[in-house]
Amino acid sequence: MSTLSPLFLDLAMILITAGVITIIFKWLKQPLVLGYIVAGFFIGPYFPWFPVVSDAKDVQVWSEIGVVFLMFAVGLEFSLKKLKKVGATGGITAVTELFLMFLIGSSLGRIMGWSSMDSVFLGCMLAISSTAIIIKSFEDLKLKQQKFTGTVTAVLVVEDIIAVLLLVVLGTLSVSKQFDGIELGRSLIKLAFFLIVWFVFGIYLLPTFLRYMRRFMTEETLCIVSVGLCFAMVVFASYVGFSTALGAFVMGAVLAEPIEADAIHRIITPIKNLFSAVFFVSVGMLVNPAVLLKYFVPIIVIALTVIVFKSLSATTGIIL
Repeated sequence: MSTLSPLFLDLAMILITAGVITIIFKWLKQPLVLGYIVAGFFIGPYFPWFPVVSDAKDVQVWSEIGVVFLMFAVGLEFSLKKLKKVGATGGITAVTELFLMFLIGSSLGRIMGWSSMDSVFLGCMLAISSTAIIIKSFEDLKLKQQKFTGTVTAVLVVEDIIAVLLLVVLGTLSVSKQFDGIELGRSLIKLAFFLIVWFVFGIYLLPTFLRYMRRFMTEETLCIVSVGLCFAMVVFASYVGFSTALGAFVMGAVLAEPIEADAIHRIITPIKNLFSAVFFVSVGMLVNPAVLLKYFVPIIVIALTVIVFKSLSATTGIIL
């Protein structure tokens, strides 16, 4: 008898637990993403009364694939033309929100007695939003067709791009305690190169290619080609220093231009649902109750700060 990989048992445990918990959360009229996170806590290493996932590294890889499919599907619904319409609003809102939340977060760190470096990191962390959580929440609450969804997506794209530059700055500051302008300049050049490739590839080359090859493609072929292009852009984005989520979103936005976008979205939706569930469960596996209890007061203060001032700073950007 062949030996079964532990991954099969892990996936069975993840999907069955997630299915049961999300049914309960659906009955309670709560977002499914919250149910996934709770399910992850139950099968994670910090909940001793339930079987624990044996190979966390494999699950982490699957969760990263989940983020890729989730952002790819989002990109398919927001073409380059749609992003162009809300680009100015999204850019102004993102920069305003980032600036205000950085000031508020770093000031909060100093008020709580943290070091200057820790306060800077806190400010940057509060300035950036979780794209995957927000998009999944929109899906669960059936808000994806609202007018503001396009603006929020544009804000998240700008935040992801700025986050790359923040990582460069914070990385050098944490090691050398000095600002490395040369490294930042390299990152800006990579950013410009990435955006040029995105524009040329998305506006001219790929739509023309797909229109020409359309008569030769079945649904199966279209699925293989589109997913292959998605992962190719993910690899390219990672190579130039950007997140896999941004690369997947970019390819989705590129493929949203041809008329096959609806067909691609329909084909990949079941795959996206499967892998994104694994991603959110893996997030729940990181929840450690001991840490929550130890840092209860700072966690509550920071959470309330985010709830109040994130809304105010984003609203200020929209008004501007």
